[in-house]
Amino acid sequence: MKVVLVNGSRRDNGCTYIALMEVGEALKTEDIETQLIFVGKRVIAGEVDAAVDEVGEAMKDADGLVVGSPVYYASPTGEVQMVLDRLFMKYSREMLFKPAAAVTSARRAGITATVNVLNEYFMMHQMPVVSSRYWNMVHGFTPEDVKKDLEGMQIMRMLGRNMAWLLKSIEAGKNAGVQTPAQEEVTMTNFIR
Repeated sequence: MKVVLVNGSRRDNGCTYIALMEVGEALKTEDIETQLIFVGKRVIAGEVDAAVDEVGEAMKDADGLVVGSPVYYASPTGEVQMVLDRLFMKYSREMLFKPAAAVTSARRAGITATVNVLNEYFMMHQMPVVSSRYWNMVHGFTPEDVKKDLEGMQIMRMLGRNMAWLLKSIEAGKNAGVQTPAQEEVTMTNFIR
């Protein structure tokens, strides 16, 4: 099994990276492979489509997704939102029914709003949203600060374990003959007359 970790920060090895690595380490202890993809700086460099395709292609073989973002003005980075907007339009089939989680980092506040924005992408694509024992967040201004956020680091480890448990449960269900829910053709209602 494999989980794709997406880092939406402009800082490759910053606070969000520390949080994602803690999730990744917990997944590895459960024998689940991870693939880390940095998208933040790539979007700024004009490589949006390449970043989207790298994540989308990785999701074809992946079983789960974790998206990490720092908090900018009480929301995810514009870079990660741009990637997710395009990713979920182009690779929506690769996302269907795969567990997903949002991870956020902030110096102080705005985290719950950021988690909610990221979770919306998952919920609109029938992806089970993985939680921990609190909001999936870490606090700190520097990576060293985040490592001192013992509660936040514990939340990341629990998130990794919970993701592993859900992935293994889904695999056990498939092995027992449980099928994914039948899909209906999308019905769209326009409320403007």
